[in-house]
Amino acid sequence: MTLKSSSAHDGAAIPASEPASDPTVDPAGSPNILGPALIPPKMGVKPERMKPIWYVAMIVLAQFGLFLALLTPVMVSMQLKVNTLTSDASEQAAMIGAILPWGALAALVFNVVGGRISDRTTGRWGRRRPWMILGIAGLALSLVIVALGTNTVTLAIGWLLAQSLANLGYAAFTASMADQLSDRQYGTVSGLVAVAQNVAIMAGTWLASFLSHNILLLLLVPALIGFVAVSLYALCIPEPVLKENKYPFNWKELLQTFWVNPVAHPDYTWAWIGRFLIIFASFMFTTFRLQYMTQHLQLDQDAAVSAVALGVTIYTVATMITGVVGGWLSDRFQRRKILVAISILVFALGTYLLMHAESVEFFYVCEAIMGAAYGVYGAVDMALVFEVLPDQANTGKDLGVFNIANALPQSLAPAFGSWALVSLGSGTDFAPLLVSAAVIGGLGAVATMFIRSVR
Repeated sequence: MTLKSSSAHDGAAIPASEPASDPTVDPAGSPNILGPALIPPKMGVKPERMKPIWYVAMIVLAQFGLFLALLTPVMVSMQLKVNTLTSDASEQAAMIGAILPWGALAALVFNVVGGRISDRTTGRWGRRRPWMILGIAGLALSLVIVALGTNTVTLAIGWLLAQSLANLGYAAFTASMADQLSDRQYGTVSGLVAVAQNVAIMAGTWLASFLSHNILLLLLVPALIGFVAVSLYALCIPEPVLKENKYPFNWKELLQTFWVNPVAHPDYTWAWIGRFLIIFASFMFTTFRLQYMTQHLQLDQDAAVSAVALGVTIYTVATMITGVVGGWLSDRFQRRKILVAISILVFALGTYLLMHAESVEFFYVCEAIMGAAYGVYGAVDMALVFEVLPDQANTGKDLGVFNIANALPQSLAPAFGSWALVSLGSGTDFAPLLVSAAVIGGLGAVATMFIRSVR
């Protein structure tokens, strides 16, 4: 199919084509199936024109659905599931620390592998689209195992499968944004995507307040919403098409998938370190948020779930406001680095203040501070990452390596947080955990300031 015309915002100035000397690329590509016709971008070339509003809206919808399905178990559902298996606080913390790291480890591996696979996938449907749909479908099926599990091993296996398949899809989704967006939209879209992620967390916590006594529905309803949202977006993207893969599989190639030379690409490396530290600090608290409410603030489980839901709502509203504004400002003035560093420091301050909370109301204030900070961070940091990617032709692989900075701390933070809470805090004192999180977040701000190529 050949498209003959385009609007001023279709993401490409001319019909997408590759040099005739490259017989592995289909010059027609795979146009979008839903929505007004868009021309597939050139492979390895950043689009110059901006995508239309409806397309950006589909990105936001997909982000919301994916993270509703993926983060509801991390934030609430898994803790409620574990609570059905034991009532001892130390055992609950230990089980969470034993289950979630396996899923995060799977995310680490499959986000990178998924990015490389989607870079080199052949077929008429394009490189990214099939993996998005297969990944979110696999997540939904894997969560059935979690919902029906009766012990730590079964829950860990189900969560490992869920994260493996979800991150195959997430890698393709993230790479599709780098493929399709003009750099003039990075900050704005990143801000909206960050808002969608936090709205998904909020929606997940409210679902938990309504479905806390039905774990199967609590896990599967978000997963089904995610499947619909991601599938719709996958059908909206105009994809470049590889007719054949120029890079046959070998073990050296597989190992190189997990590597970006830090000496050759120092800005990418510093951005990676900054992301790792802030995600580590964030998950040290959010993994144990429900226990914080029941142990530190002495709420019963039902009151704790409701308080968490309201707290996350406050967090999300603050994120929505600052995320959209921060992303727009970073595009308008082309200043990314300083906004990222300041937001990380404010987030670390909010984390530290949680240690001094003696009421639910003060907890809400802390959530507002952290939400405002994370809104700016989430918006501007993704734009910053897109700016420092080493190779536009292999965005899936490079973003996959970068997303190790998302996945690895999710594996390590619950284990470290569990150790700090159980060994240093006897299962009820959150001070060691929160101070550690604040310090680690502050170091993330320091790392970001070493980036040189982005203002």
